[in-house]
Amino acid sequence: MAESIWKALSNELAEATASVGKMVVAVHGRRHPSSGILWSKDSVVTASHALRRDEDITVVLAPGKKTTGRVAGRDPGTDLAVVRLQEKVDAPTIQWGDPSGLRVGEFVLALGRSWRGNVVASSGVISGLMGGWRTWRGGELDQFIRPDLVMYPGFSGGPLVSAQGAVLGLNTAGLHRSGVTIPASAIARIVTELLERGSIARPYLGLSMQTALLSESLRSKLNLMANEGLVVLHVEPGSPADKAGVLLGDVLFELEGRSVSDTDAVQETLRKATVRKVVQAGFIRGGAAIKVSVELGSRG
Repeated sequence: MAESIWKALSNELAEATASVGKMVVAVHGRRHPSSGILWSKDSVVTASHALRRDEDITVVLAPGKKTTGRVAGRDPGTDLAVVRLQEKVDAPTIQWGDPSGLRVGEFVLALGRSWRGNVVASSGVISGLMGGWRTWRGGELDQFIRPDLVMYPGFSGGPLVSAQGAVLGLNTAGLHRSGVTIPASAIARIVTELLERGSIARPYLGLSMQTALLSESLRSKLNLMANEGLVVLHVEPGSPADKAGVLLGDVLFELEGRSVSDTDAVQETLRKATVRKVVQAGFIRGGAAIKVSVELGSRG
């Protein structure tokens, strides 16, 4: 009985690898190759950190079969890049999975393709899940997925596959030392924008700030509820804040009607905003409270 279960599991894993492996490619954009996923007949999504150059990218589709391409767009914040292929290729339809239903402990496969063009695999379980995640590169992901498996060199850019053979996301070692998976929902959103404009538009103010305590007398005078604000240490020349007239030494205490006492609160507000939106910021300048209208710019 145990032998038949083991054999059935082995067959299912091998079949899932063979099926999904048809859409996995090897990408040569630096000294060491990475993997990628065929997004369409003429484009591949891969890990941005694995591409040192934008031109003359070699894409290996299978042993003895390759083509070339160039980077159509990249987003270092989420470590995603899209390579536009020089010629159209046969691209099977991807069965994207819904990562929102994942559970810790579920069995998964990580796939890649070697520089010779052979499909390679690694297996393990989901060891960690959490909601929205802000990467150390400044990108926003819908979900943090951490698989407990070996991501061998070259696995970055390849897919994480569920027990049902669905692609849950793209694996990368460029956002976390142990390797994480960018969820499918984020890939769809980001790749679409990269193909349209080549980069991701993220609203920003252009300020460097540090938390500062507000004195009791100042709080009483200005009728402020917050104990802290953010003192402006640097205003980026030409930035939205600079154009709006924000000055060094101003203290930000409110953004879009919400009190802010740390940069996380500012980023949370900006995440919900769009480029070119005019936001209202409350500053303390010279002991008085002022309102400043800032039209958000784009980092992309």
